[in-house]
Amino acid sequence: MAKVEVKQLLEAGVHFGHLTRKWNPNMAPYIYMERNGIHVINLYKTVAKMDEANEALKKIAASGRKILFVATKKQAKDIVAELVANVNMPYITERWPGGMLTNFVTIRKAVKKMAYIDRMKKDGTFNTLSKKERLQVDRLRAKLEKNLGSISEMSRLPGALFIVDTMREHIAVKEAQKLNIPIFAMVDTNCDPRDVDYLIPSNDDASKSIKIIMTEVCDAVAEGLSERKSEKQSDNEGDDENAAPKKKRRIAEKAPDVAPKAKKSKPEGKDSTTEMEEAPVVAEGKKTPQPTPETAETKAPPVVGKTPKPEVNVEATKEAVEEESETSNTKSSKK
Repeated sequence: MAKVEVKQLLEAGVHFGHLTRKWNPNMAPYIYMERNGIHVINLYKTVAKMDEANEALKKIAASGRKILFVATKKQAKDIVAELVANVNMPYITERWPGGMLTNFVTIRKAVKKMAYIDRMKKDGTFNTLSKKERLQVDRLRAKLEKNLGSISEMSRLPGALFIVDTMREHIAVKEAQKLNIPIFAMVDTNCDPRDVDYLIPSNDDASKSIKIIMTEVCDAVAEGLSERKSEKQSDNEGDDENAAPKKKRRIAEKAPDVAPKAKKSKPEGKDSTTEMEEAPVVAEGKKTPQPTPETAETKAPPVVGKTPKPEVNVEATKEAVEEESETSNTKSSKK
């Protein structure tokens, strides 16, 4: 990026400030002299501040964040719209919508409404409306396109703001300060430089001055975008080169170290059922003893819930009854 020279700035009238009675005392470090009741800006400081601002803008663009350009002045809006559209950045050249940054969710809803109207026209639902309703929808679409069409691709808050004339765009400055968004601006002798993070002391009223400053700024943004694109390409190439060895390494890591078990062949002439009957049952490395036929007969499993009945000897009971009858007969004879 070729740096702008002081001579080019002088020819474009960047050094002209406002009347001395309209100046802001905080701009005194950037004023060179006074002539015919007009302050003259020090162009050497303008070049130094421009280089500093361009480096910061270049880094922001290289990081992938958006830079929102704001210029609603009549002599600046066409220049800004033309130059900023070339670098594919959002811009506001009509009225600044209140709450553009602090109430960004509502702004996104309005942008989605534009997309909804476009879908209506494509799928044919727009033709089903009455003539009056179609006119109302067309007017709404044109109004949204005028105010918000340039920020339709900005899905989140911008990484920075670039403002032409901070006195005119004081609402945008306050919103950016609330959200801690860095502010870049062209600052004239009637503006307060304390509200701006990266200022470029210059004439913000002449179209030639605005054009030369904006050209340098847009060149810096374009350079940052090209660096980002080249970095992405180099990363993709590196990923393609390392993809094959990485894939082989992953396959080697996932492969099991244990060899597959050999299948046991069944002996000929034996059935699987007989094999299972003959083989002992193994549980946790111990053989369970198989019951012998004797033990199987003698030891019957107890029935759960029933007490076993005692066996009665019939002969013994008969003898006991006879003895009792004899004793009873002898006792009765004695009496």
